[in-house]
Amino acid sequence: MLYAIISQDAEDSLEKRLSARPAHIERLTTLQNEGRLIIAGPHPAIDSEDPGTAGFSGSLIVAEFSSQDDAQSWADADPYVTAGVYAQVTVKPFKKVFPQ
Repeated sequence: MLYAIISQDAEDSLEKRLSARPAHIERLTTLQNEGRLIIAGPHPAIDSEDPGTAGFSGSLIVAEFSSQDDAQSWADADPYVTAGVYAQVTVKPFKKVFPQ
């Protein structure tokens, strides 16, 4: 089943995000190579694809996991969590309707 992992960044976490990004991307690449990643990306803190020093307000990942517990465990082990980038992470089931 698909799960949405919705994360909110901690304040002033841009430097931590940039430092932990390679390990974060490596985990997402693994999901992609396994055919389990639907979409992933950050939410810019301002209305711009390149927010510069304004940074990001969080992230969204939609991926396939065998259970919500597995999705939660995966999310809890994210390098952004361990680096203190995320202040909050919510994992919930997701039903893809579009695109078909």
